[in-house]
Amino acid sequence: MPASAAPGASSASSPARHAAAAHPASSAAPSSAAAAHHAHSASGASAASAASAASDTAETSASEAEAPAPTPPRRHPPLSAEQAKEATARALDMRERFAQEVTRRLNVPANDQRAYADRLQRALTDANLGDLAGEYVAMVDRAPNVQALFIYFRATPDNAWLLIGASPVGTGWPGQYDHFLTPLGVFHHSPDNMDFRAEGTMNDHGIRGYGAHDMRIYDFGWVEGERGWGKGGKSPMRFQMHATDPDRLEPLLGIRHSKGCVRIPASLNTFLDRHAILDDDYQARVESGRSLWVLRHDRDITPIAGRYLVVIDSERSTRPAWSPAPGHKARSKLPKNGDTAD
Repeated sequence: MPASAAPGASSASSPARHAAAAHPASSAAPSSAAAAHHAHSASGASAASAASAASDTAETSASEAEAPAPTPPRRHPPLSAEQAKEATARALDMRERFAQEVTRRLNVPANDQRAYADRLQRALTDANLGDLAGEYVAMVDRAPNVQALFIYFRATPDNAWLLIGASPVGTGWPGQYDHFLTPLGVFHHSPDNMDFRAEGTMNDHGIRGYGAHDMRIYDFGWVEGERGWGKGGKSPMRFQMHATDPDRLEPLLGIRHSKGCVRIPASLNTFLDRHAILDDDYQARVESGRSLWVLRHDRDITPIAGRYLVVIDSERSTRPAWSPAPGHKARSKLPKNGDTAD
């Protein structure tokens, strides 16, 4: 939920308000700001009021100390030829699990699988991660005519990227106050910005903005977002990926409909969560002796977990047949003001 800074607020440039100005792949923020944001999410207060609370707290924090440096991602040695073969087999097995466990899937044809693999590689190269391999990567195309998430894997930099699966999503819908365009870049899923879980409670409009009870909210911290209202420009926003209301809003996945975050199907949320697809740095903390309440007790942890969410914009001028828009029936379920939830 993109709790934002008020446009023009003097605190917007404070390093304690947001830490992703230089590089979105290493976003972090003061724990006090995150706590204020999470409290807002539970209470159902407006994004603007949460931003005000976070601003006051963050300004105090900035006067006391600089935000801590982000924890670098865990690195693994390159896979041997035998290890690469085993990892690829695991990834192909995960592709079958995706087909079995994720109910909202997109059947991406082979030529588009390759085209999106090329886009993924360009985005990683631009973020100085061109040799990334041996782990899963999630990528979102925020183009209005696509609105899809893809999971890719390759064992070594010499291997081609394999598509594990794809699902419809909903990204930032500009044109209303406090609505951002979903930010572009490579975002590090780090326990520095600890995830949390949905309470499953409804807001004043009968919407469960974070989805059903216990759905996981993937938190990527404070990032610079492009405002979709007024004169535009940049403001800090809290960037997250999460499920949405299963009855009213999930049927609308496939079109822009969030306030800047990435909405995903509940079954995809559970798949990512259960198999720890983006949890390698969370697992590193567990292996160091930390107990993290946010992690499921019944996890089936993949040994080739990753940590990066990539957001691109293909700017496709027409909607591909494999990514259909929701129909009138799905749109008719949206109550008045239902789109104010993230």
